[in-house]
Amino acid sequence: MSRILKFRVSTMLLGVLFAAAFTLTTAFSPSAQAKPIKVGFSMALTGALAGGGKQALEAMKIWRDDINSKGGMIGRQVELVYYDDQTNPKNVPGIYAKLLDVDKVDFIVSGYGTNLIAPAMPVAIDRDVVFMGLFGMNNNKKWKYDKYFQILPAGPDPAVGFSYNWFEALKTFKPKTIALLSADAEFARNLKEGAVKNAKNMGLKIVYNENYPPKTADFTPIVRAVNAKKPDVFYIASYPNGSAGLVRALAEVGTKAKAVGGGMVGLQFSGLMAGLGPNLNGILNYDFYVPEPTMALYPGATELIAKYQNKVKTEGLKTDALGYYLVPWAYAYLDVLGQAVNAVGKIDHEAIAKYIHATEFTSVVGKIKFTPLGEWSETRTIVVQYQNIKNNDLQQFARPGTRKIMYPLDIKTGTPQTYNSLR
Repeated sequence: MSRILKFRVSTMLLGVLFAAAFTLTTAFSPSAQAKPIKVGFSMALTGALAGGGKQALEAMKIWRDDINSKGGMIGRQVELVYYDDQTNPKNVPGIYAKLLDVDKVDFIVSGYGTNLIAPAMPVAIDRDVVFMGLFGMNNNKKWKYDKYFQILPAGPDPAVGFSYNWFEALKTFKPKTIALLSADAEFARNLKEGAVKNAKNMGLKIVYNENYPPKTADFTPIVRAVNAKKPDVFYIASYPNGSAGLVRALAEVGTKAKAVGGGMVGLQFSGLMAGLGPNLNGILNYDFYVPEPTMALYPGATELIAKYQNKVKTEGLKTDALGYYLVPWAYAYLDVLGQAVNAVGKIDHEAIAKYIHATEFTSVVGKIKFTPLGEWSETRTIVVQYQNIKNNDLQQFARPGTRKIMYPLDIKTGTPQTYNSLR
């Protein structure tokens, strides 16, 4: 064989060996094998709950970037796959079927709110997968599904726990009668059902107990009907549009009730706070996180919110400018999932669910321990009263003093005042 031919054969052999070695190296390298872990969900990006859904989504993106910078889940980067459910429960089952069957996501988490979690539950149960919920009210009471866990600090009996602290806060007024009003929707009805139990436990006489259609536009007749019953306190369970309408109707018609509010969703959103301005003064309502100095029990939440606010500003995002209401919680429900997956070390939904049940987690919303139904083991809903609101400037709500904490006692920053004394 000639030297040239020998050289060509040798070169070809070296090339083949090099290619084979490269192929083997690539095949067994973590970066080549590690396909992204997909987390799928629907979210209210339009419709009535978009004010919460949009800020939740941005918080989830921050979590994704944070966990990916630390190596991801079990050494794999995390990818979010999501669709707009338009705040329409009818869209939800199809979205989750697509996520699991077409997009082949590894995990599903819920959209924002009870009404949008409920229609996803049968899909999660049918596929036997871990399902993390965001602000769901009693979604697992019917199903008793052992792989469902939700982030809402309302305790083991959430409908009762949600309003329990509100009733504790208003004891200072020594009420004897109560009016209750609810939007005719699952979450709001659950809230009112819990409030009725708390009212009865407190010995209050119920003088008004009604539901209003979700599309109600004019609330002045309802407020007048409530006023005719002369309640000492007025508990309201409402969605954003109804909450805004009721605040305006109360400002227009007035009321002699000493305490008004309780379960009004949406008053925590930046747009509604700025729009309603001084009309909010006196409202006594639930919340989960406010910029009061005693909120230090949530380590890392302040830094997370600052990161979110900077993201909104620098990226010009059209979403809630402050993010106090949902950002820490949307981050936390993914954080719990991420911690559990990394602890188990593999995608095994049975093992992950068992780990979550057995573990107390530390997150940006403090310690989290779940009950067998996936609810929080203790209630940490806070009660705030809107005070000292001078105008429609949004930045006043980013400072202490406009949403003072009335309950729990260990973090309170103010004393409840009657509704009319702050008007």
